[in-house]
Amino acid sequence: MSKAIRIHAHGGPEALIYEDVDPGRPGPGQILVRHTAIGLNFIDVYYRNGLYAAPDGLPLIPGGEAAGVVLELGEGVEGLKVGDRIAYAVAVGAYAEQRVIAADRVVKIPDGISDEQAAAMMLKGMTAEYLVRRTFKVGPGNTVLYHAAAGGVGLILGQWAKHLGATVIGTASSPDKAELARAHGYDHVIDYKTQDFVAEVARLTGGRKCDVVYDAVGKDTFPASLDCLRPLGTFVSFGQSSGPIPPFNIALLAQKGSLFATRPTLFVYNARREDLEASARALFDVVLAGAVEIKINQSYALKDAGRAHADLEGRKTTGATVLIP
Repeated sequence: MSKAIRIHAHGGPEALIYEDVDPGRPGPGQILVRHTAIGLNFIDVYYRNGLYAAPDGLPLIPGGEAAGVVLELGEGVEGLKVGDRIAYAVAVGAYAEQRVIAADRVVKIPDGISDEQAAAMMLKGMTAEYLVRRTFKVGPGNTVLYHAAAGGVGLILGQWAKHLGATVIGTASSPDKAELARAHGYDHVIDYKTQDFVAEVARLTGGRKCDVVYDAVGKDTFPASLDCLRPLGTFVSFGQSSGPIPPFNIALLAQKGSLFATRPTLFVYNARREDLEASARALFDVVLAGAVEIKINQSYALKDAGRAHADLEGRKTTGATVLIP
């Protein structure tokens, strides 16, 4: 037996129950992993409160990213051995001391990257990777707007987009978060509590506006995000921390300047093994090169996952947070 956090009924942070769970033995193509660090992400909240349906129903072990050590190999697993340091980003199942997982969903952690860094950056970092390299290919001359710049993905994406040569604008909810974002690649940060971000984007860009808006906030920033885009700009909605975007007439995109809009997910972008490997390799490369720095700003014991969720939803966290089994 090992300890894990399970959800037996959807609800608030109190729905996260710390209890004994048998991780099982690895079958063909699977491995047994002992976690050393687990990443905390807003998508975990969506699974807890029922906004996202649990893949296999309840009870559910939440958590989408973690790092650990291989304990046991199932039949047919190649390229891994007992004792290897690995990390992954999947949908659920990470809030546990041990777990069985498909071997083709994990990657080896290179020397120079700690387990805590790997656990904190796999989901967030590979999300930033596909956003700036595949959903909209960011490069010199581009102007980018990212909402919630002081969040986990935001701090990585700001550095990465700046490294790619873009002018990077962010929004944040306080002066402290704005200062943190500026230290992570953002050229300009708008305090959306006291400033009109649409007007500020227009002012900062001399009226040209942005080539792409990355929005994981949802309801509170829509449709204003569309007004931050130049004609033929791209709106990327990849989360909904304030609630889902309400249904809208697609003709709105024409009215706002023949805009493109997409709702991507990491798991589709990295569904193929070769795409997963390429995404992780690109992420590890920019971190090892020093272009992107991964800082752990909060750490909680796994048993305190409920408190971590409450702090995350209360916007009391910044950047990366890990749970330690």
